Amino acid sequence: MALGKGRLEAFSDGVIAIIITIMVLEMKAPHGDTLQDLRPLIPTFLSYLLSFAYVGVYWNNHHHTMQAVRSVNGGILWANLHLLFWMSLIPFITAWMGENHFARWPVFCYGVILAMNGLAYRILALALIKHHGENSLVAKAFGNDFKGKISIGLYPVAIALTFVNPTFSMVVYVIVAAMWLIPDRRFERLLGGDGEGE
Repeated sequence: MALGKGRLEAFSDGVIAIIITIMVLEMKAPHGDTLQDLRPLIPTFLSYLLSFAYVGVYWNNHHHTMQAVRSVNGGILWANLHLLFWMSLIPFITAWMGENHFARWPVFCYGVILAMNGLAYRILALALIKHHGENSLVAKAFGNDFKGKISIGLYPVAIALTFVNPTFSMVVYVIVAAMWLIPDRRFERLLGGDGEGE
């Protein structure tokens, strides 16, 4: 049974807004009043900055994807909730990683959660393509999803690198985020830049 996509979009936007709010609330203001007092917060801020970029990328991609969607079904709703579940863990792992100055296990777990987010988004994409058909606007926009597949492939590499040096893992996480910060015009090209679906 096909359902309207409006509630899925509104719910997702609300959850993502809450995720960002929780992340920024994890950054506690220092008790001192000098710039020196901010120094201990640098790892926390850098963790927040990276995670904000990831959440922003997911929101941006989710928004563009939904512009090409005509309707949803129960499977898509669950796939979307699966994505939101993994996204909702980002504030926790971000705070843990920042507070422990990018130590091995927090960085390892950060990578696992990023990998699960990537996998969950891929599952959502496949559910949308299955619902709309292989020749649909959604299927054409995703295409072979080269960046998505590369990202999912890089996360295990970064996770493994935590046992060599967590800094190497962080470099990979930043590279993946930077790769997605470059504007992806697939949906805009197919939608003619007007945001209208099929």
